[in-house]
Amino acid sequence: MKIHAQALLFDNDGTLVSSLESVHRCWTRWAAEYGLSDEEFGRVELHGRPAVEIAAELLPAEVVAEAVARIELLEVDDVPNGGVYLLPGTKDFLDSLPADRWAVVTSATRRLAEARLDAVGILPKTMIAADDITRGKPDPEPYLLAARRLGVDPAHCVVFEDAPAGLASGRAADMTTVALTTTHQAPELDADLVVGDLSALSALVTHGGVEISVRD
Repeated sequence: MKIHAQALLFDNDGTLVSSLESVHRCWTRWAAEYGLSDEEFGRVELHGRPAVEIAAELLPAEVVAEAVARIELLEVDDVPNGGVYLLPGTKDFLDSLPADRWAVVTSATRRLAEARLDAVGILPKTMIAADDITRGKPDPEPYLLAARRLGVDPAHCVVFEDAPAGLASGRAADMTTVALTTTHQAPELDADLVVGDLSALSALVTHGGVEISVRD
């Protein structure tokens, strides 16, 4: 299978990097600080969603802003402690792409995303973060904004995601979707192509864009 694109848009956590260890440490501490029971905290989906949405589900409105600032601080400060690393294939795949042909589209704040990406040596020229949008994934806004920043028609963009909400965002933006089974099982992921991780793919830059192929 070959996919032709003019721009490639990547989720970060679970797609380019794994941060699950750090996320678990920080959010467990955060939940305890705000007096949340294991049952209350356990019923909320964390992955692929902006912190403000998670906090709004769990806490009174008047403390949400403070709680969001607190989790951002915990997660940024935790990056040097380990638990944030490149997923297989990330570096080689990104190194094969021109800097103006790809972007990171993350539900994390810019400060947190930059801390994690800097820790693994990834420096995107273009990034859409939680600070840039009003509606997070699964709404199409994040990916549509990325396409606009890159000056590419959404129909000519490919989205790389590991979470159902992110894939729904890409589909709603009328983009081709590639799912990675790094955090979810294949049956949970609705995408045009499903692979294990970026090591399963190769990219060939052409005059018309980028041709993505599944490695033999």
